[in-house]
Amino acid sequence: MFGNLTALPADPILGLLAKYRIDQNPNKIDLGVGVYKNEAGHTAILDCVKAAEKFRLDTEDTKVYIGPTGSASFNDEMAKLAFGEHDVIAQNRVRTVSTPGGTGALRVAAEFIKACKPGATIWVSDPTWANHTGLFQAAGLTVKTYPYYDYENKSLKFEEMISALANVGKEDVVLLHACCHNPSGMDLNQQQWQQVCALAAEKGFTPLIDMAYQGFGDGLEEDAYGVRLMATSVEEMILCSSCSKNFGLYRERIGACTIIGKDVATTDIANSVLLSVVRCIYSMPPAHGAAIVETILTSDELRNQWHEELAVMRNRINGNRQLLVDNLKAQGVARDFSFITEQKGMFSFLGITPEQVQLLQDEYSIYMVGSSRMSIAGIANSNVDYLAESIAKIL
Repeated sequence: MFGNLTALPADPILGLLAKYRIDQNPNKIDLGVGVYKNEAGHTAILDCVKAAEKFRLDTEDTKVYIGPTGSASFNDEMAKLAFGEHDVIAQNRVRTVSTPGGTGALRVAAEFIKACKPGATIWVSDPTWANHTGLFQAAGLTVKTYPYYDYENKSLKFEEMISALANVGKEDVVLLHACCHNPSGMDLNQQQWQQVCALAAEKGFTPLIDMAYQGFGDGLEEDAYGVRLMATSVEEMILCSSCSKNFGLYRERIGACTIIGKDVATTDIANSVLLSVVRCIYSMPPAHGAAIVETILTSDELRNQWHEELAVMRNRINGNRQLLVDNLKAQGVARDFSFITEQKGMFSFLGITPEQVQLLQDEYSIYMVGSSRMSIAGIANSNVDYLAESIAKIL
C-alpha cells in the first residue's frame, strides 16, 4: 500500500525552521515561525499560566474523559471572552465545544459545514493563512477566494472585496479574520466591518470567523468588534478561537468552535451535529489547556495578571513595527515602509521579491517566507540594526 505514495513537499515554514536551526551564523534571525518571542527570542510561559498550572496540579484528582464538548466552564468563558455581554448569550443561542487548538476548531467547523451541505463552497481572503485552504479541502469543501490585500499599495482591496462578496451564494460560507490578519496584518476597520456585516445579513451567506489573535491587535474588546457586530447582524454564524497566542499555550493545543443559531431549538439541533463531528474526529478534547484557561478567566487576580501580560506582548509587537521602520529610515532606505506600523498582529508582508527574500537568507541568515511575510515578534532591539542594514543592502 505505502509503495504507491509519492512524497509531498514539506510545509515551507517548517522547512525554514529546520534551516534556521542548523545555520551557524551568530547573527541569524528567524522571522518565519508565527509564535510570540520576547526580547531574548524566547517564548516564555506566562506567569498567570504557571500559577494556573500549579492550581491544576494541586487540585486535579482524575484523568477520566471530560466528554466531547470539553469543559463547560472553559466553553462558557470562551464564549464570554468573544461575545462579552451580547444578547446571543442571554438568548441561549450559543454553543461552544473545546477543540485541539485553533486548527482543530477550524477542522471541526469544516466538517460541520459539510454535514450541513456536502461540497459547500467556502470563500477565503486572498491571501489567507496557508493552512486554511488545505484543511477545508481535506473536509471536502470547495475553496474560492475573494480579493483582500493589495500587494502593490500595501493596503486593503476593500471595494473589490465587497463586490466579490456581493455575488456569494446564500448557501456559501465566507471566512473572515477577526483581527490581526494572517499573513498581511491588514485588518478591517469598524466602518468596513459594518459594511461586511450588513452584506452578510442581506445576502444570507454564513460567516465563519477565525479569531486566533484576540488581544494581540488593539485589545481584547476592540479585537472582538467584528465578531460581536456579526452576531448582531446575522441569525447564524460560526466562530473558531485559539488560546495558543494570547495565553501562550501553543503546545497545549486548546481552542474552541462556537456556533450561533437563529433560535434555541435550531441551535440545539446544530449542536448535536457538531458533537457528532467531534466524536468522529478525536472523540474527546484535551483537558489540561482548557483547565488553565478557565482557571485564569474565573479568577479576578489571575485574569488581571493575564491582561497585564497580554498587554506587554501586544505593546512589544506594536513597538517592533515602529522600531523596524525607524531603523530602515536610519539606514537611508528611500522606500516608504510606514505601512508596517499601520498593520496589526504578528505578521506583515515586507513587500520585497522572492529573490530578495532568498538573498536575505543566503547572504545574511535572515529567514522569512518567500512571500516576504515576516513574524514581527522575531524583531528585537538586539537584532534590528542588523536586520535593517541587511534589508537596505538587498534593496
